[in-house]
Amino acid sequence: MKTVTNKMQKQRMMIIGVLDVLSILCSYFFALFLRFDMRFSNIDVIFLEGYQKSILIWCAASLVVFFICRLYHSIWSQVSLAELQMICKAYLVLLPVYFAINMLLNLHMPRSYYVMGYIISFCATTAIRFSYRMIRLIAHNFNRSAGAQENRIMVIGAGAAGQMLIKELENSDKLISQVCCVIDDNPNKLGRFIEGVEIVGNRYDIKEMAVKYKINRIIFAIPTIDGEERKAILNICKMTNCKLQTIPGMYQLVNDEVSITRLRDVDLSDLLGRQQVQVNNDEILADIAGKTVLVTGGGGSIGSELCRQIARSQPKQLIIFDIYENNAYNIEQELKRNHPELNLQALIGSVRNTNRINYVMSHYKPDIVFHAAAHKHVPLMENSPNEAIKNNVLGTYKTAQAAAENGVKKFVLISTDKAVNPTNIMGASKRLCEMVVQMMDRQSENTSFVAVRFGNVLGSNGSVIPLFKQQIAEGGPVTVTDKRIIRYFMTIQEASQLVIQAGAMARRGELFVLNMGKPVKIYDLAENMIRLSGLEPGKDIQIKETGLRPGEKMYEELLIRSEVLDKTENEMIFIERDTPLARRDVDNMVQQLRAEAAAWDRGNGREARQVLKTVVPSFRDPEELNRMAESARQLQGVT
Repeated sequence: MKTVTNKMQKQRMMIIGVLDVLSILCSYFFALFLRFDMRFSNIDVIFLEGYQKSILIWCAASLVVFFICRLYHSIWSQVSLAELQMICKAYLVLLPVYFAINMLLNLHMPRSYYVMGYIISFCATTAIRFSYRMIRLIAHNFNRSAGAQENRIMVIGAGAAGQMLIKELENSDKLISQVCCVIDDNPNKLGRFIEGVEIVGNRYDIKEMAVKYKINRIIFAIPTIDGEERKAILNICKMTNCKLQTIPGMYQLVNDEVSITRLRDVDLSDLLGRQQVQVNNDEILADIAGKTVLVTGGGGSIGSELCRQIARSQPKQLIIFDIYENNAYNIEQELKRNHPELNLQALIGSVRNTNRINYVMSHYKPDIVFHAAAHKHVPLMENSPNEAIKNNVLGTYKTAQAAAENGVKKFVLISTDKAVNPTNIMGASKRLCEMVVQMMDRQSENTSFVAVRFGNVLGSNGSVIPLFKQQIAEGGPVTVTDKRIIRYFMTIQEASQLVIQAGAMARRGELFVLNMGKPVKIYDLAENMIRLSGLEPGKDIQIKETGLRPGEKMYEELLIRSEVLDKTENEMIFIERDTPLARRDVDNMVQQLRAEAAAWDRGNGREARQVLKTVVPSFRDPEELNRMAESARQLQGVT
């Protein structure tokens, strides 16, 4: 490939070199022709002989100077002011060279011949280099005008990123489009032009200008804006029914990588109204580097992202443990491709299998365990409580015991906001997992046990986002259980980095909680996704309420007791203090649940909710908790 590229470069250099020679030959002959009133018969023979004697030498000298001044190293399609400056530099160098050649050859040519030849040659050299771009630009503008009705673009932001983006859009062959207007909140920029495109207003003019200029695509080009401002502007953009895209971030300005090939559709994470959680990468790297790390449930949404983050931290060995072979295989192959040097082991097994998990711990001797294996689907676990108990509670208990017995230094449990005042089987089981981990930390001398609690993860398996996308693709309706439901959201990357940093920060028994900002209405998410798809909610795609599912809480919480919080070095991460149960109490609870799970398998167990209420004091009926929460919100005037 490289050989082909070099060959093409040499061919282009030869072509433009030949054109330069022809232009010099013609320029000086035309200068002589002009000097004698454009009549060949008026040219004295001595001047023709002088032209013949000197012109080839001048051509050779010009080519050498052009090469030294790098006139043959530019990209034809991107010539600009920089290339013009290089041409000027080359011709300044040629002035003394021409004088020297004239003196050596003892030429006696008309003075106007030198002046006009020099000027015409300069113009011809410049024209050769700009003609290709002009031809491409004319063709592009023609095609762009033909397709203008399909891609009429508004750019948000008249800064450096916006300017680079407009330039790229105007010159690109990858997209036939027309940048029609620019929006910027700086009043001093109103009415001015950026790359030939007028700045027509601020954020409050977006809707009006979208109609006026018949915009069907908006590109957000302000990489440095904070979360609240980004959300406010994008919320206005959503009301236009235009397709929304954004440049990913500030790093592209640094690397000069603002390109239409790097544009991405506006993601729902852009609309959550808070900054991405930042973690201490140095602390993470130091904690994982050179250590053996085991990730249970390593093929799941959170588990696989954990593995990706860990792989970048140069561990001694990474062990993926998952019961689903396809998931484990997929992440294993991905990591092998991206990190060929990684010492990687993918294992199939269940955390419910005492012998299997003990063997893995004793054989591989992990230093750190991230426990992400769990059943998490609320409605499914309502119908199969025995599986939630066996996998989540008993699986965690067995894995934690195996970790303590085999000298694991740190054990990190991935928990959920549904564990706080749980109203469903899944949430209650995860609260029991937290209680198990806290008890194990008190009992264990050598292993530090901690838990990390966060809300819904955007795009994870079982989240509403993939469901909404599928429903929109199918033409609707988009289903929400209740218009009033709110949830806390975070990205998969945030969740994984939080878990890893929690492991690095772990001392003994902490329950880490993320400050996830303001909760978001699921109904609003549904509307946002419909609008971001270029459709109108209620018109193109209907939104249908289906009613609360069994065990579903209307308003999620992150804290059991909000007043009992400790700060950490990361302002977005807090520690909730809780009093762990005694080992005897936990063992009795586990034995009781094991017996009940076995009875449920036989079809004669007690009612699952009543059993869990005896071991999880905060377990509530969803109807009761939803009523209380709704009453409180009404008193506060919250809509």
